Amino acid sequence: MSAVLQAAPPAVTTEPRRTWAAVFALARFEAGKLLLRVPVLLAFAGYIAWIVYRDGGDAPVLQNTDRATQTAPLLVALAVLLSANLAVLRSRRRDTERHFAVLVLQPWQRTAAHALSVVPAAALTALCVGAQFTWEALKPDAVGHGSPAELLVGPLTVLLFGVIGVLVARLVASVVAAPLMGVFVLFFFVLVAVPGDDAGTRWLTPVVGEASNTPLPSDLIGRPAAWHALYLAGLVLCAVLLAMLVSGGRTRTVAGALAASLALTLTGAIEQTEGISPELTAARERVSVTPEKDQTCVRHDGSDYCAFSEWVPQSATWADVVDHVRSLAGGSAQQQQLLVRQRVDARYGLSGDAALDPSATPHQVTVGTAWGGNRVPEFSAAVASVLVTGSEKAAGGMCDGRMVTVMWLALGWADDPMQSLRDVRLDDSVTGSAIVLSPTDPLSMTSGQTDVVRKLLEQPRDTVTAKVKADWAELTSPKVRTSRVAELLGVEVPKDADACEE
Repeated sequence: MSAVLQAAPPAVTTEPRRTWAAVFALARFEAGKLLLRVPVLLAFAGYIAWIVYRDGGDAPVLQNTDRATQTAPLLVALAVLLSANLAVLRSRRRDTERHFAVLVLQPWQRTAAHALSVVPAAALTALCVGAQFTWEALKPDAVGHGSPAELLVGPLTVLLFGVIGVLVARLVASVVAAPLMGVFVLFFFVLVAVPGDDAGTRWLTPVVGEASNTPLPSDLIGRPAAWHALYLAGLVLCAVLLAMLVSGGRTRTVAGALAASLALTLTGAIEQTEGISPELTAARERVSVTPEKDQTCVRHDGSDYCAFSEWVPQSATWADVVDHVRSLAGGSAQQQQLLVRQRVDARYGLSGDAALDPSATPHQVTVGTAWGGNRVPEFSAAVASVLVTGSEKAAGGMCDGRMVTVMWLALGWADDPMQSLRDVRLDDSVTGSAIVLSPTDPLSMTSGQTDVVRKLLEQPRDTVTAKVKADWAELTSPKVRTSRVAELLGVEVPKDADACEE
């Protein structure tokens, strides 16, 4: 009897390359299902509708526009968190977890695939963010410079919330955990992320808002946007690696990567809470107190326009308003040279909204860093008040019939003067007394003055302009009464027309 010896068959091993190919294949499959889930579809529909509905204005400032892209993606982020969590728990809900034991993928690799499935949702968010910013940047009067780091916040937030949903599913095998996590996130925002608060803890949240929308020159923003983006990226890596770790991926590679991501997160967290540097504080003080040291001046039709470098192209639009106002004036005001100076109070950063003091310099008009919409009639009112009174300081104490002349000059040239009257008044009315907004201290109109102005705006423009120019000297006299102005301009004298003078 003899025995035949045969060589044992070689052991079957799975190549790492094929294993990761399976991970990416599973990620593609889960990504497709995640994007088609009802909460995600509704969230993206609402997000896109919000982008279309919301308009940054006729003259967007891009260093404000980039921050305006950060809040709306939170809706998508919450939907992705819930959907990614449910995707990971699908096998437990349907009792198919035991079938995965025969597959080539280990639990921690399936976790990695679920984390990767969130990337397309974040990429779609990035596409929406880019479209929103580009739409504003292509507007003819757009000024300033956007920050790529600020634009990354929206997509990174979606990515972070998605991987948190995966992590929560691996820690707590319950469909209730994800909604509770969403509630916790919202509570954390309310408790920690206080807009305008200079405390460093507010930078621990994904989206950090500001209390004021007053645009500042881009080099005075002072937001640690790059460090914050690094912090969010570190949080994403930490959540992914921790989810892989608790799923059984206890390898040196995963542990080392988790340690490195923690270091990355801590670096971003610490650097973003350093606060404002002394150099930036000094620059903000200089721009607020002596703006002429940081401005470029150009000349249009005999007047000088001094602005911060990013706003210089906008000076032609300001000059167009000045020309319209002067065209309605009489006497020497028709050729009066003005100094239009851009001013902003940057001493309190983006959390401040301090009013600008009126200038006592003769024939100087203040223009702010925001433009478009209501800012146009406000600037027009400032130009008119300086042409009539000589300076912004003198216009602040005006309480006589000259207010009618000022408002006619400010609004008479507009395509829709009645709408401009609403826009320039604090209460959006065309009757009664009201505060008239201006780049510096506001003006005030009595009920009688409002009645006279409204009647003037209802008459043919050329007719009123001829009367204004004919009686310019008396209409701009500090002693003129509202009733007298109404008589000169041919409108009925309203009751209590001279209430302010009396």
